[in-house]
Amino acid sequence: MIRPSIQARHALARLTLPAMVVAAFGLMLVGKVDTVLVERARTAVYDMSAPVYAVLAEPLRRINKAIAEIVGLWGLRDENARLRVENEQLRRWQSIALTLDSENQRLKTALRWIPDPEASYVTARVVADAGGVYAKAVLLSVGPRHALRKGQIALDERGLVGRITELGSRTARVLLITDMNSRVPVILETSRARAIMAGTNGPWPRLQYWTEGTIPKEGERVVTTAEANAFPANLPVGTIRYNANGIPEIEPDAQLRVLDVVRIFDYGLGGFAPPETPSRPTPGRR
Repeated sequence: MIRPSIQARHALARLTLPAMVVAAFGLMLVGKVDTVLVERARTAVYDMSAPVYAVLAEPLRRINKAIAEIVGLWGLRDENARLRVENEQLRRWQSIALTLDSENQRLKTALRWIPDPEASYVTARVVADAGGVYAKAVLLSVGPRHALRKGQIALDERGLVGRITELGSRTARVLLITDMNSRVPVILETSRARAIMAGTNGPWPRLQYWTEGTIPKEGERVVTTAEANAFPANLPVGTIRYNANGIPEIEPDAQLRVLDVVRIFDYGLGGFAPPETPSRPTPGRR
């Protein structure tokens, strides 16, 4: 095998860079002159390389999946530790709850407590955000043979949603607690101070007219009170939070932004009577 001399190798090395520059300019000129040819060449390269990409993609996908599983397994250690702590706290709370429930039953027996009758309810699906007179209301599909009445109370699985203000043959409109026309008598669970929850058309109603000398606390739970026979007592409403202006608001327990299914309860209350739509006078009658 004949090897080139040292001088020839140096000459080739010096010519490599100019040759590559000339080739690059040549390809650029060809691309400018005949774009169709370049497009066909690029497509041909893609077609030839596609099977290679397909062969390489599967091992890469498996490698990425294995890495993700390893990362997930590493995170499970911290997750398990957190769950152990939460389970231990839940066991303690369960023990406290069972003790308090037993004590509550003994006190009710000693006082000959008469329990409140259980309220009946029906379940309805939210079909639309109802507009019209109210800014914050939802429309329910209730079926043709419903026995609902105005003023009945709507709750989801977490807390108070609102109450029925309008009824049709197959639908019912529920005024949400966030609407500015909504007023709910409430009580602060810790201080037992009474107040009014007023809707603002925003995500959080405001707390108003609380008992003098009582300051609502951040995070304090709020439940309904049976004032004026409008609501039953102790329905979960939400928790107190202060806005940027220092005004106490209530963060509702109910998931008002993603309502899907609600329950309409009949507590047999007569303290709320929605205004009826005035009927037109009949011609010829006084």
